[in-house]
Amino acid sequence: MVAPFFIEICDIPRLALFLSTRKFLFVHSKGFFIMKRYRWFVLGVFFMFMLLHQADKLIIGPIVSDIQAEFNITDTETGAIATGALIIAALLYPVWGYLYDKFARAKLIALASLIWGITTSASALVTSFPAFFVARASTGIDDSSYPGVYSLVSDYFGPSIRGKIYGILQLSAPLGYLIGLVLALMLAPMLGGWRGVFLLTGGLGVVLSVVIYFSVREMARGKSEPELAQIAEVATFKFSWKEARALFKRRALIPLFVQGFFGVFPLNIFSFWFFTYLERERGLTEDAVLPLMGISVITMAIGAFVGGWLGDKLFKRTKRGRLMVGTGGVLMGALLMFISLSIPPSNGELFALFLPITAFFVLFSGPNIVATIYDITVPEVRSTALSLQYFIEQIGAASAPLLVGVIADRSNLTNGIMIVALSTWVLCGLFQFVALLLIPKDITDMHNQLQARADAFASDARPA
Repeated sequence: MVAPFFIEICDIPRLALFLSTRKFLFVHSKGFFIMKRYRWFVLGVFFMFMLLHQADKLIIGPIVSDIQAEFNITDTETGAIATGALIIAALLYPVWGYLYDKFARAKLIALASLIWGITTSASALVTSFPAFFVARASTGIDDSSYPGVYSLVSDYFGPSIRGKIYGILQLSAPLGYLIGLVLALMLAPMLGGWRGVFLLTGGLGVVLSVVIYFSVREMARGKSEPELAQIAEVATFKFSWKEARALFKRRALIPLFVQGFFGVFPLNIFSFWFFTYLERERGLTEDAVLPLMGISVITMAIGAFVGGWLGDKLFKRTKRGRLMVGTGGVLMGALLMFISLSIPPSNGELFALFLPITAFFVLFSGPNIVATIYDITVPEVRSTALSLQYFIEQIGAASAPLLVGVIADRSNLTNGIMIVALSTWVLCGLFQFVALLLIPKDITDMHNQLQARADAFASDARPA
């Protein structure tokens, strides 16, 4: 075992080394072996990264009114702020995916966290709307960094529990939004307004970049796959153009990519416009909005975990299990969204009942989509596969805030949200159903490919 040593708490690099060796790793003659509890440490670090990053990303929703007042901009111009960041993120997803499959993922995630800190801080310092638009759009650079997180985590946790693990990570979106609400409504006055909030969240991005860089270790690609468990210590799989092109031979990936175009519309609408909708068209005060949104966000977070957990359960019974859960969740969410928005403003109690139930299904399919993509792709192109999924999602979702803003300027926010969210949610469910029909063969083909690699390695390793 590594001998213990005393350490100054302010010495971050040595503290990280201490955590990653003394508490979580042990030395073996063949090198370092990851103890089970270290993977939970890594998961915790990435959860904090995603949680605070989501708080920074989604906080703009609750402070939209303040930004509109300061820069004197319309709903269309306001929607363009989010759309700009989404477009930047979409364009960079393929770049991040390639880099993650080619180089060390942990170090790239640390870089993304640093970029988050710098770009968010810049948003707080500008004084004109064009400069703010550019600065806020540049935050999309790090928004496309999540495929590396999911890819690295997939090498720490095996296929049988990935749905739950991804569900935990996706708790970060609703909980981050809740933290954003608290920052916007409670701490913003003490921090000098929305600019102080951005400086705080930007600073947290810089701090987390240091923590990730020094404490998170890379894992061999494919280490957690049953077929490769015995060879991952000596076999290194890196990005391959051949395997990247072969992604399009997975029949279920095509409808999954298409559904992704529509799938994130409701989440972007909920995070960007819903706070304003409750104030403007439901007539709620900030004091009434916070508890209602808080409860809804908590149920959304619970839904992300329950969706992943239920997907794992059904996946053990049938290869279609994850997508059965995802399809059902999307269609149920569309139905409940229609009911919720149709409730008149005068019936606030009924609306307050249905909104959290609707929110429960907003992220229900998310963990299952990510886990399904990894169920049918080989380890060295998983970041690329998920980046393509997110690229298509962002291309579609980039227009969501803008479309709602355009409809709101011509009609009202209720119609904007209902028309855009419901139509895209139904289409998302239909394409998930198509993927559900095709998925079993793709899963079998992927595992056969991994088994062939393992057999070939075992054959080469036998003494002559």
